[in-house]
Amino acid sequence: MHQEEQHSVIFYEVKGVKPIEIHRRMEVQYGDACLSLHQMYKWSRKFLNGISSVTDSPQSGQAHRVVTPEAIAAVEATVKENCHVTVHEIAAHVDMSHGTAYHIQDVPQFHKVSARWVPSQLTAELKGWHVDACQELLKRFEAEGDGFLGRIVTGNETPVHYHQPETKKASKEWCHTSSPKPKKFRTQPSVGKIMLTLFWDEWGVILEHYMPMGNTVTSAMYADLLKNHLHPAIKSKRHGLLSTGVLLQHDNAWPHTAHSPIATIQDLSFECLPHPPYSLDLAPSDFHVFGPLKEAMGGKSFRSDKEVKQMVHKWLPSQPKDFFSRGIHALLKCWNTCMECNGDYVEKWCHCVPCMFNKLRDKKYLRLSFDSPSYK
Repeated sequence: MHQEEQHSVIFYEVKGVKPIEIHRRMEVQYGDACLSLHQMYKWSRKFLNGISSVTDSPQSGQAHRVVTPEAIAAVEATVKENCHVTVHEIAAHVDMSHGTAYHIQDVPQFHKVSARWVPSQLTAELKGWHVDACQELLKRFEAEGDGFLGRIVTGNETPVHYHQPETKKASKEWCHTSSPKPKKFRTQPSVGKIMLTLFWDEWGVILEHYMPMGNTVTSAMYADLLKNHLHPAIKSKRHGLLSTGVLLQHDNAWPHTAHSPIATIQDLSFECLPHPPYSLDLAPSDFHVFGPLKEAMGGKSFRSDKEVKQMVHKWLPSQPKDFFSRGIHALLKCWNTCMECNGDYVEKWCHCVPCMFNKLRDKKYLRLSFDSPSYK
């Protein structure tokens, strides 16, 4: 009755008073029970268009949808035949309404998913290598315990740009419902950059090494880095680790697996842990460190190599005490999950998405869809 009473007020006021003014007056009279401004405009248009009834017209209710086993089977067959088909195309193909087709797709729990970026299309052989490597590493952990993880020194390279675009997640901000939506303009990483090579273990950073723009990592440079930079850093920062035995964990990029680095690793008495090809999701630096680092640098601009180095050098020790330990211990879950996936890529690791995206864009990796259809 309150609503019909307010509709009557609108009916008598609308021809001489604007809806917003009617709403202001009625708010004083009805308080929280007052119609919304949207309803005020809606009923004003009705009365101005000649409608005189102050009651809502009866609703027809939701249309009856014919959901039969035959209809479900027809939709399922259409989806299996073409996993990119739209609901509109399903309705046209099986001769049913759009609403019925949209309702039926929820019965077998169909849902559309976007393709994800992966480094490469893994063959059965490559997946087998992933499983074998993870199985070997897990056996080592079962035999040696936490001491195995404590001996791991992992490292990798990544470009650090003078300007790193802010991620969508980092740009989120609290706004009132009436506030205008913030805008984010498309930006690209700057051309200016330096190459960061980072080695760390569960206790923290062992070595930060930078190469100026224009230089690339070669096998000779990497061998020199291991011998003349990493080995002295381990000796000074990790007393006793050299005698216990360093387990070097790095990916199988060509500068890491060429003859010169391999010979240097043997001369230093380091043991190189197995790392299968095309496995960024098994590299701790990629999925645990570089992503958060670039998130922290997102939206900031630097004018020189020195400023970039200062930012990285300031960010690394500012992390929580267990940050690096969590990264090393995450390898256990990573190896187990890789085996559960039968060697396929491990999704959604920690902070891997920004770093993964940068690597895929920089190295122009392939864009592949899921191995299994989206309806699986």
